[in-house]
Amino acid sequence: MDRTDHRDHSVHRAAPGIGPLAGVRVVELAGIGPGPFAAMTLADLGADVVRVDRPGGTGLGIDPAADLTNRNKRSVLIDLKTPDGAARVLDLVERADLLIEGNRPGVAERLGIGPEECLARNPRLVYGRMTGWGQDGPLAQSAGHDIDYIALSGALSMIGEADEPPALPANLLGDYAGGALYLVIGLLAALQHARTPDGTGQVVDAAVVDGTAHLTTMIHAMMSAGGWQDRRGANLLDGAAPFYGSYETADGAYMAVGALETRFYDRFIELLGIEDDVPARKDFGRWDELRAAVAARFKERTRAEWTRVFEGTDACVTPVLTLREAPAHPHLAVRGTFTEHAGVVQPAPAPRFSATPGSVRTGPALPGADTAEVARDWDLPTR
Repeated sequence: MDRTDHRDHSVHRAAPGIGPLAGVRVVELAGIGPGPFAAMTLADLGADVVRVDRPGGTGLGIDPAADLTNRNKRSVLIDLKTPDGAARVLDLVERADLLIEGNRPGVAERLGIGPEECLARNPRLVYGRMTGWGQDGPLAQSAGHDIDYIALSGALSMIGEADEPPALPANLLGDYAGGALYLVIGLLAALQHARTPDGTGQVVDAAVVDGTAHLTTMIHAMMSAGGWQDRRGANLLDGAAPFYGSYETADGAYMAVGALETRFYDRFIELLGIEDDVPARKDFGRWDELRAAVAARFKERTRAEWTRVFEGTDACVTPVLTLREAPAHPHLAVRGTFTEHAGVVQPAPAPRFSATPGSVRTGPALPGADTAEVARDWDLPTR
């Protein structure tokens, strides 16, 4: 069959939904962690994401029907260890704009679907590689997880109390902020280049350790200027300041305080009712005394009571909500920060677009459920 026009975007069928990336085709090689989240982000914004699942699954241990990172996608089942496995993936690649894979360096090459094979088939393809350590370097072939990548980048050392082990921010800082979202940035930047008159495809090497290090740029600037100590619990934003942290309330819940600027701080201690009883905020030697006074006062009322006190003010104080509580908060409800699809409450696509909004169109793609539909829509050859 004639395949000469498959890379012409004018002949692409519309992606299943609307959004700023409608018409962009993405092949996602099934994995875990940041790769699926990056693909979900693209799908939320309208891209037609086809996930290539393999028999037996990814080993994540979660029911595929509940894996929200596979929402808005379609799935085909391909066994890459069979004689025609690589050829079937390359058929998809020929018709795609972006590819996401998250294997250790060299694995995709051994399977016959590395950058050389894919770019030979589709010179304008953007080939996105998502790993923890990157494609080269002494640790490139080593196993690792979020905690390891943020530890080596220096980011983990900043989080937590001075006299306690570093606190773990789930896997949000490394896998998703330093990994998935940097991959999305790289893919979209490279796609812009590929679509210029003289543009070509290329490989995007997104490493969690690189992205997480990049996130610490401002802290490095402050440290260089003498405004940040290279130790935990000794700085303005890491819990050392008594007006930037969280405090327990009478009912065992917490309130978050971010009264950094003087005018916000003044309003904070006024509403807390301690403005006449505490040392000045610039009296660094008495910060422990100030913190103790703030903590004692918060313990006198419940979270709900303190929420009512600070609500609608510029004191920069908010309740610390749980994951189940957050969707019901009035502000988040009005903005639609969370949405419900098929009875499941989940974060809505972000960011917002005035003309081409993203949306949750479908639930998690079940492995192989869309094979026939994708073959039709992408005009795949019969094998």
